[in-house]
Amino acid sequence: MKKQIQPFTFSIDTILYPILFVLLIWLVFAVEIRFGLRFNKYGVYPQTLKGLRGIIFSPFIHSGIKHLYSNTIPLFVLSSALFYFYRPIAFKVVVFGILFSGLLTWIIGRPSYHIGASGLIYVLFSFNFFKGIFAKNYRLIALSLVVVFIYGSMFMYAFPIDEKISWEGHSAGLLVGFIFALIFRKEIAKPKRYVWEQPDYNEEDDEFLKYFDENGNFIELPPETEWFAETDEISSEISKINYIFKENKE
Repeated sequence: MKKQIQPFTFSIDTILYPILFVLLIWLVFAVEIRFGLRFNKYGVYPQTLKGLRGIIFSPFIHSGIKHLYSNTIPLFVLSSALFYFYRPIAFKVVVFGILFSGLLTWIIGRPSYHIGASGLIYVLFSFNFFKGIFAKNYRLIALSLVVVFIYGSMFMYAFPIDEKISWEGHSAGLLVGFIFALIFRKEIAKPKRYVWEQPDYNEEDDEFLKYFDENGNFIELPPETEWFAETDEISSEISKINYIFKENKE
C-alpha cells in the first residue's frame, strides 16, 4: 500500500536537500578558487547553441564570494519552505524551474554569460508567493506574506535597473514560478480536517458534544464510559475508563 504523505509535517528532507544544494554551489566555487579555474563560460549565453549548456550548469556558477553569499541564504530559506509546504511537487518545481527559467533566459537575454542560482531563487520566490495566494489556505497565505515581507525587494531586480545584474534571469524565474503556481494549483498539501470541519458535520450526532450543555459547561460523566476508536486491523475497540473519587480527609 502506498504510504500517504502527511502535509505540513517536518522531516529531514525539509532541510537536507536545501543544504545539499547550497553545499554543492559552494563546492563548485571552492574548486574554482583552489585550482584557479573560471567556469563563467559554462553559463547561459543567449541565442547560441553552445550557450544552451548553461541552462543546466549556470545555477552552480557564481562570479565571486559576494554573489555566492547573496544567493545562499534566500536559496536555503525558500527551498526549505518549498520542501516543507509542497513536498510532493518540490523536486518538479526545482528541476523544471532550473530548466525553463534557464531556457527563457537563453531566449530573451543579452549577449553575455548569465550565471548564478538567482534564476532558481526567483522561481522559488514567485512560486511560494503566488501558490499561497491561489491555495486560499491560511497557512500558505501566511507563507506568502512572510516571503514577500522578507524578499519583497527582489521584485525590483526583475527589471533593468543595473546592467551588471541579469534581470532577464530574474524575470524568467518570476514568470516560471507564477506559471508553476497556476499549473500545480490543485496539487496542494492540505491539512487533515477534524470531524467538525467536514461539510456534512452535525452537532447533534457528535458523541463528544453530548457531554456538554448548551452553554459549553461540562456534564458529569457516569462512572463507566465507553469510548470507541477505529484502527487499521479492527474496526472498533472498546476501552473503559473508571473514574474513582477519593475524599481528602485532611
